[in-house]
Amino acid sequence: MNHFLDIHKTSADDLRNILIHAREMKIARGDRAKGAPDDSQPLAGKMVALIFEKPSTRTRVSFDLGVRQMGGQTMVLSGAEMQLGHGETIADTARVLSRYVDMIMIRTYEEAVLLELAEHATVPVINGLTNRTHPCQIMADIMTYEEHRGPIRGRKVVWSGDGNNVCASFLHAAGQFGFNFTFTGPEPLDPEAVFVAQARAQGVEVTIERDPMLAVAGADLLVTDTWVSMHDSQSTRERRHNQLRGYQVNDRLMAAAKPDALFMHCLPAHREDEVTNAVMDGPHSVVFDEAENRLHAQKAVMRWCLGL
Repeated sequence: MNHFLDIHKTSADDLRNILIHAREMKIARGDRAKGAPDDSQPLAGKMVALIFEKPSTRTRVSFDLGVRQMGGQTMVLSGAEMQLGHGETIADTARVLSRYVDMIMIRTYEEAVLLELAEHATVPVINGLTNRTHPCQIMADIMTYEEHRGPIRGRKVVWSGDGNNVCASFLHAAGQFGFNFTFTGPEPLDPEAVFVAQARAQGVEVTIERDPMLAVAGADLLVTDTWVSMHDSQSTRERRHNQLRGYQVNDRLMAAAKPDALFMHCLPAHREDEVTNAVMDGPHSVVFDEAENRLHAQKAVMRWCLGL
């Protein structure tokens, strides 16, 4: 049994094998769309619990569809239905669910909920997102980059904006996949120092550069994310916009990167805030390939968790 909790907690070899299998399944899916027989049902007879304490579009659809495409069934549960840590302890919830289902994916707020669930579950647990990290997204991002530009090892990835949970998982991936990482954003929104230290300890270059134009020089990939959460207050939204306005990804910033640099955003995007329409819909953008690859990468993660 393998949990998929964070990228740095899974070996580099396993991560690479997951991406190889994701690519194989994507190709096979395309072949079946052209009429090839569908004889691969690795999750036949399996039940997967999908728990959403936090709302979702891509995570819900991609996991649900991925399980179904592999012959399994899903049980989708909301935070209100589960009352995690309120009416029943998380540990007891994990023990009970483990008697009913073959695997659990959870999208939650606090990392502690994920870790306690995994500690007491006797089936694999997958991190669909916490406030601290978002590993499934980055697996799709690495897959997408390599589809377009080949191996990511040794490349320069630049994150512009808020050093949030997606940024954290990119730092984990830098160490595991061997690419260099530059963060550009205001100091109060820097990524956690422990994540920076972990990546540097694995021998990759991690740079913090306040000037976004200097940061993107030589960049192979430029990434950003929304500046605000749906739960942020109006005052928080205004403060974030003031802090981050200078880190918007626009044509001028993209032009300062390599001519063939790619642009990514995990979506949903607030167009004309963190990124302009011209970049989102422009020739550098692979955001919709990135969104599609959530499906394929997560199918491979689920198979790895179950040893299939």
